[in-house]
Amino acid sequence: MFAARVVSVSWSCLMFAMLLISGPLHAQPWPDKPIKLLQGFGAGGNADTVARILAGPLGEALGKPVVVEARTGAGGNIASEALVRSPADGYTLILLTGGHAVSAGLYKQLPFHPVDDFSMISSVTFFPFALGVRPDHPAQTLAEFIQYAKARPGQVNFSSVGIGSTQHLTGELFASLAGIRMTHVPYRGGAAPLEGLLRGDVDLLVDTVTFTSGQIKAGKVRALAVTHPHAWPPLPGVPPLADTLSGFDVRSWTGFAAPRGTPPAIIDRVNRELRRILSAGEAKSRLETLGNEVRTSSPDELRTHIAREVARWTQVIREAHIPQQ
Repeated sequence: MFAARVVSVSWSCLMFAMLLISGPLHAQPWPDKPIKLLQGFGAGGNADTVARILAGPLGEALGKPVVVEARTGAGGNIASEALVRSPADGYTLILLTGGHAVSAGLYKQLPFHPVDDFSMISSVTFFPFALGVRPDHPAQTLAEFIQYAKARPGQVNFSSVGIGSTQHLTGELFASLAGIRMTHVPYRGGAAPLEGLLRGDVDLLVDTVTFTSGQIKAGKVRALAVTHPHAWPPLPGVPPLADTLSGFDVRSWTGFAAPRGTPPAIIDRVNRELRRILSAGEAKSRLETLGNEVRTSSPDELRTHIAREVARWTQVIREAHIPQQ
């Protein structure tokens, strides 16, 4: 009888010890493996640059590598679709761009809802676009470019980083308000639009200041205008497009998101780390040097901002008579 009790007590102690050991194995703290950060555009472009600037310090803060993965095409929609089809476990994030909201108005149908299918985390950067030509282009100013295009209806080309991107809609809106007809030439992002400009495949480069500021300062591109309503300090001497076309104002953004249903604790952790990383330090400095305004937000603030941008671009597309895709 005594032996039986000893065996029973010993077995109970063994089971309790196993529970203590095995419990943490079934509840590993997040993250316990590398995190994938999707972005939808080519290497060297705005989205890729911002994602790579933040991946390193975010990985250090979380204790696991953050690996940037490009899913290019369709103005960022391929990357967005890949995100919403991923598990909502915190191991797949995305850097959204302003083109995410533009696509909602430009495309007749998308394989995801631009707001409801995402767990928003935080905004990261805000910025305008620059319009530029080759240094040897005959147009010295935006007004001269408009006259150049009016004399060649449909023969003047402009670049974008994909159908449905903000660059695409910026070019279409500019053409509509200027009363000119231009042909849209979409690329997958990165340096491809610049290469197209320098080869002579396109007449007008429409791209983010993040990408163009270095090319403008290096003399590879002659900037004609910036789409901010006022002069943009990182591009001194470049006039606002609104000086030529009154009221023109196009600014874009980047922000982090995760699949819908991602645990709130994970969203809060990434938001907290992004706020800390972007409050000061090298990442903030690098982004500002490239012409960005660095500004974080709460998840709800980013969700509200994107919903407003969807409504704004839907109205712009309708009023400018830009055909839906």
